[in-house]
Amino acid sequence: MNRSYQLFIDGKWVDSVSGETFNSFNPATGEVNDIVAEGRADDIDLAVKAARKAFESGPWHEMSPSDRGRLLNKVAQELWRKADDLAEIESRGNGLPIKETKFIAIPAMIDVLEFYAGLANKVQGETLASPSDRFNFTLKEPLGVIGAIVPWNFPLMLTMWKLAPALAAGNTIVIKPAEQTPVSILEMVKIFQEAGIPDGVINVVPGYGSEAGNALSSHPDVNKIAFTGSTNTGKLIMQAASKNLKPVSLELGGKSPNIIFDDANIENAVNGSMFGIYFGQGQVCASGSRMFVQDSVYDQFMDEFIKKAKNIKVGNPLDQTTQMGPQVSLQQLERIEQYVATGLEEGAHLALGGERCKTNENGYFFTPTIFENVTSDMTIAKEEIFGPVLSVIRFKDEEDALKKANDTVYGLASGVWTENLKRVHRMAKGLKAGTVYVNTFSMLDSVAPFGGTKQSGFGRELGIQAIDMYTETKSVWVNLNDEHFNWYG
Repeated sequence: MNRSYQLFIDGKWVDSVSGETFNSFNPATGEVNDIVAEGRADDIDLAVKAARKAFESGPWHEMSPSDRGRLLNKVAQELWRKADDLAEIESRGNGLPIKETKFIAIPAMIDVLEFYAGLANKVQGETLASPSDRFNFTLKEPLGVIGAIVPWNFPLMLTMWKLAPALAAGNTIVIKPAEQTPVSILEMVKIFQEAGIPDGVINVVPGYGSEAGNALSSHPDVNKIAFTGSTNTGKLIMQAASKNLKPVSLELGGKSPNIIFDDANIENAVNGSMFGIYFGQGQVCASGSRMFVQDSVYDQFMDEFIKKAKNIKVGNPLDQTTQMGPQVSLQQLERIEQYVATGLEEGAHLALGGERCKTNENGYFFTPTIFENVTSDMTIAKEEIFGPVLSVIRFKDEEDALKKANDTVYGLASGVWTENLKRVHRMAKGLKAGTVYVNTFSMLDSVAPFGGTKQSGFGRELGIQAIDMYTETKSVWVNLNDEHFNWYG
């Protein structure tokens, strides 16, 4: 039986003002999972007002930083207790294999909350070097109401990347989930409420980007927008936010290079590079979708890589043995098919896959796909496909690798496989990306800042640095001189 979900505004579960709903689908079956209230501009306005009220007055406003940290830690403990349930809900919603949600996404999400709970009472200003006639210091204060617009590939984890630092710093928040995957976020907020989060601190308004997302981005009483998603949507959000000159942080698309040198440990490079492209069905902004292999080891490496990719088990995401689940939607599946057709038309060689998975006809499954003979001017080497499609390009030496790797409008992540320490440092300095992975790929940690350059966005999530995105610095100037300055004497 399909479950029904309402909006979460000011600590209450409410229908949308319009009364409209939309369906949430199970990508493994193509069937309706849940029925969700559809938030629009009126609902966003109610949520923002609730968040503003909670920020300006009431228990959250009066709560000490240490007490905020204790409350967030309490929520984290409740999330650990319900982690298995959340993992299953997440896998049903977006198709991630249960092993990836249970052992990667959900633990990582809770770890982020624990990290920022520990930082809640460590948001500090500075005492400045001042002359003896005055005292200068700074205060780090919360911005106010945060608007968070989150994607469908890792709904819980990427929501927490925004929610945890925002709350730790003392802000309140309105969350707009992706229309494909709102349910796990709504289930998560229940746990926050049960743990005692005050009313209005967290508000969740599912809906479509053109309506709810635009209303949140352009709302005059929202102090900041934090967005993860496509580059094109990020540009629209910047335009909407500019109407009120609110700050924006954007974690956008990528076409990340993954570079295998001839001195790399081949077995490790094969395994790590497979994770880099096929983790999350390739629906990862930082996936290593452009793989550069040095000429002298190309044949050996690709033989091993293709052999292993052929054995990836694609299937039911709730099966513990599944290694790749379905794409999130029929729209995404058809998008991938279009890119495969374009790759063939432009002369790339399809070495593996390139079609829907025939053993799972009811869901949105696609086979692990590898293109060889790819050149940097091909569409599949330039545009983000957001699926399990790998473009492989040969290179000669370090200079050639850097030139080809940086030949992109994106700059989110990159990977280097080599045993040469000097080369590691040269490549790390030369690659134009927010993250450089060395002999690994697609790793994340709460302590390590993450974000992009160029059209992959700006701002850094995770790490201590993320707190800066949810606070502002106030300068305080105290006169210690009994004689007042008199310019006009």
